[in-house]
Order: sequence, then structure tokens, then C-alpha cells
Amino acid sequence: MADTSFDVIIIGAGPGGYVTAIRAAQLGLKTAVVEKAYFGGICNNWGCIPTKALLRSAEVYHLMQHAKDYGLAAEKISFDLQAVVKRSRGVVKRLNDGVGYLFNKNKVTVIWGEATLDAPGKITVKKSAVEAPKGALGEGTYQAKHIIVATGARPRVLPGLEPDKKLVWTYFEAMVPDKMPGSLLVVGSGAIGIEFASFFRTMGAEVTVVEVLPQILPVEDAEISKFAHKAFEKQGIRILTNTKVTKLEKKSDSVVATIDDGKKPQAIEFDRVISAVGVVGNIENLGLEKLGVKTERGCIVIDGYGKTNIPGIYAIGDVAGPPMLAHKAEHEGVICVEAIKGLHPHPMDKNLIPGCTYCHPQVASVGLTEAKAKEGGRDIRVGRFPFVGNGKAIALGEDQGLVKVIFDKNTGQLLGAHMIGAEVTELIQGYVVAMNLETTEEELMHTIFPHPTLSEMMKEAVLDAYGRVLNM
Repeated sequence: MADTSFDVIIIGAGPGGYVTAIRAAQLGLKTAVVEKAYFGGICNNWGCIPTKALLRSAEVYHLMQHAKDYGLAAEKISFDLQAVVKRSRGVVKRLNDGVGYLFNKNKVTVIWGEATLDAPGKITVKKSAVEAPKGALGEGTYQAKHIIVATGARPRVLPGLEPDKKLVWTYFEAMVPDKMPGSLLVVGSGAIGIEFASFFRTMGAEVTVVEVLPQILPVEDAEISKFAHKAFEKQGIRILTNTKVTKLEKKSDSVVATIDDGKKPQAIEFDRVISAVGVVGNIENLGLEKLGVKTERGCIVIDGYGKTNIPGIYAIGDVAGPPMLAHKAEHEGVICVEAIKGLHPHPMDKNLIPGCTYCHPQVASVGLTEAKAKEGGRDIRVGRFPFVGNGKAIALGEDQGLVKVIFDKNTGQLLGAHMIGAEVTELIQGYVVAMNLETTEEELMHTIFPHPTLSEMMKEAVLDAYGRVLNM
């Protein structure tokens, strides 16, 4: 007879859930994870990873089209969309298999089905419509002293913009297009919307992005957003800010969108539409209301250690609120189980969570924007360094970009860093580490950066904040 009692049960095997399960097992806790569809969650299957595979194909395609800029010759450049999609799905399968391997390696029990909270310490699992992996437990009642909800999020749906999977897409359909649309409307300019806009534009589609707020990439520093706006328009992406889509009229193989900028609404026809207006936590049908678990704005309310208001019930990741990022979910899960084990981890500091957008050019940031720092009454120093002043960037043919840093003038504390340009999603971690270590401007200025690298711009931006920039 299968064991139905555990120290910890995690509901959801996305990036937050599976990492939490592995860490719990490492700590000697008898651990089970409940999943109803696929290992790796949205991130591995329909988000972070497969989009990067698509964007990599687009990047290579772009470079091949510009071979002559590098003294090379490449003629009759084309692409096979289905092969591009197939490669992306192949990457997904490798990662799914990897998560299953990690569960086996760490002796995490997999329970396959849909979980409902019956009471603190008790769940019921019903059969899933998806076939269970070999060795997984199934329907039944299970118990654990600690239950962690990690059920993730799904695309937000706005009235009048409801996706139909054919003409109006979410990221699910945008990930596996059956053909390249000639024209595309992207509603929303957050990371998801901009990444898809970048991919489809690079592959040849005429792309229009509509954003209701005054700037694209709304969570980013205004100066970086402005730089991105110009770069995208130069690539041929039409961007409409302070604008909303009020209506979608579906035809047999196209959509007529009513676009309102507050002056004169206009109707424009597109082959396809992507709705990228955010995501909402999966809090329904879990039994949370019955148990009195507090929720707010579609998310479960937690403290800095993942605890809800009900003892023994925890939440992590997207379902526990913004920023809805995989790496936030992973770290939140580790904090949660280490606290359960009594290791006294530091609570989550959301100001130290980096954000990355993998468009072209890439965008990355951590900490306060210039506007937020000023709103908080900080006396600040701001440093900048452009890619055009960096030898490695010029050699790569990627001389358009900017590194920006914000310091507290009185203490030398690094408050925020904001970057746009080639490989900044890799570079940003240098500033994240610096902020975690509470590094001052003096320590950064005395750090030796290798030459020639893009990372040299990170030091130059710091030097600029203090009137000591060397290469500009």
C-alpha cells in the first residue's frame, strides 16, 4: 500500500514547486509534489524556456540576414517555421525529462492529479485528464504537516479581448503558430508582449504594439523604456502608448481591432492578435475559501517566509503575487522550506529580484528606478555608460545600448541598475550580487573588470556617477 503521509506536500511542479520539493528533500523532509499536467510548469513548457528557443532562432536568422556586416556572405536566407517551433518544443521535452530525473534522484514522491485542500494538513487528489508518468501515485487522500501551494498563474483575460486560440492568441498559441502572420497586433507591452513582438517582427511580420500606459515595458526605468521604444520603432515595430484596444471583430481569417488613443478611434485589420495583458494567480478550486485562507487581488497573501494566515498552509511563486517571475518563485520556495526546517533564512527582499526581457535589444534591471528613488526622497547620483563607448560591443556589432546605475549620494549604496543592449540579461547579475553584498561605489570602482568585455561598462557607469568616467 502506498504511503500517504508526508512532512511536506507541494501542490504544483512548476519552477517554484519543483525547486521547493528538491530543497525540502535535501533537508531530510519526506516530500511529495502534486502535478496535474506537466513538470516544469508554464515556465518550462509555455513561457521562459521555449520563448528563448524561439528568440534564439530569430537572433540567428537576423545575424544571417546581416552577414555582410561581418565580412561574410549568405544568400537566399529563409526559415522553416515548423522546424523553429519543433526545436523549441524539443528543448521543452529535455527539461521536462530533467525535472522527472531530479525528483527520482532526490526521492521526491510524485502524486499525479488535481489537489484540493480539505483541511490544514490534508488534501484530496482527483484524477487528471493527462496520463500520469511512470511510478506516480494517483487519486486519494494525503496528509502532511506542511502544505505549500505553488499553482502558478494563467493569462489574464479582458472583456472584449477573449482569446479563441485561432485568431486571438495567448502565449500558448503564440508559442506554436501554424503559419507566420503577415500582420500582428500585440496588446500589452510587458515582457511577454515585447518578447513576442520582437520574435515575430524579426521573422518578418508587420507588428503593432498597443500599451494603455504612457511607456512600454512599464516596470522599467523611463530612460531605458524610451531607448527601447526608439530601437523597436527603428526595427519597424509600430508602438502606440496611452492607447487601448476596445473591441475585436473576428472574421474568417483575420481580426479587426478598434484602437482608441483618446482622440479618434480607428479600426485596423490584423491577421492575428496576441493578448499579453498580464497573468492572474491560479487560486480557484483549491479549497482556499473554505479554509479561510486570505487572498487579495487574485493572489494568496503571505509573509516573508511563505506563510499564509492559516497555520500549516503556505504559498510561493506567481500564486503568491508579483513579481511573477520563475526565479522569484524558486527563491521563495527555498526560503519557505528552510524556515519550516528551522534554518532561519532571510525573508524575501523584492527589491533584489532582477527582471529580464529577452527582446532585441535585451533589457535587464534590479532595484529602484530613478523615478522611484526620487519619489522615496533619496538624494541620488546617476551614472550612465553607452555601448558605443565599449570596444567589445563595437567588435560584436552591438554598439547600441546603455548601462545606468543609481546610488544614494550620502551612503554610496547601490539603489538600482538598469540596462539595455546585447547580453544585458547575463550582465545584470553582477549588480544583483553587489546589492546583495551591500557593496558601495568605492568597492565597485576598485574592482578589476576583464578587458575586452561588455562588463567593463558596468564599472564605467559607476565611475560616471562620481565624475570619474574614463572611456567617454
